[in-house]
Amino acid sequence: MSSELRLKKLRGSGGFIMAQVSDDQQRKGNLGGPDLFLAPIGRLDREKISKYYCNTCEKDYEGSPKIEYESPNEEVAQNLILLERGQYMCTTCGSTIAEYREFQKQNQQVDVGLAKPISQSFDQPVISSESTIQPVTQSEIQTFSLPSEPQSSFSSIVGMLVYDSNAKKVGVAKQVGVNSSHQVVLVVTKNNGSDEIIDWGKIKKIGEIILLGDGIQSGTASTLICSGCNFENKIGSKFCESCGNKL
Repeated sequence: MSSELRLKKLRGSGGFIMAQVSDDQQRKGNLGGPDLFLAPIGRLDREKISKYYCNTCEKDYEGSPKIEYESPNEEVAQNLILLERGQYMCTTCGSTIAEYREFQKQNQQVDVGLAKPISQSFDQPVISSESTIQPVTQSEIQTFSLPSEPQSSFSSIVGMLVYDSNAKKVGVAKQVGVNSSHQVVLVVTKNNGSDEIIDWGKIKKIGEIILLGDGIQSGTASTLICSGCNFENKIGSKFCESCGNKL
């Protein structure tokens, strides 16, 4: 296995960075598509970052963005500790380029158990204007499994960051439930504080974050879709941040 570092583009919800990463870090950042994502990789050495792009500034910057992090060592689920959480921030405007969380199992031979409640009891239903969502009870949780992590329970994803296929942050996983059609859905608290219901089948990958498949948008009106590659650019952008085509 090669230990050679390679310069790669790593996407975040608010831009991207160019950094030297190892093969193992590339595997962590690969969530099944052509792009590499920064969130699953976590904190990189600043000296390995050559430049970054901020979506808010719409500008490239040489060197590393600001990296802020904390080590809560908090038990977020049975046999799962949150070791570190942090974010990459633009040194000019302070906007978030990417966020990450690093977890560790206390016992590698034992599965992750139920998540601890965050702000709302997991057994409380969520009411939507579209449909009524019935919560998945603890007994029902044991009968379900995550598509990419068959040994994990549904409740272990509560609190995870949710990103769309263009690496834009949609929100935070709030609850797993069953809608009026008896289909499993994920309730996400979006960036504006409102809740959105996402069909479970639209989830592409679950790892350190939840990645939605193509066609899932973040629900904002502040994006401009590139006709060439379908990348979501900020309103006012003149060129696509992904392929460079004129918008």
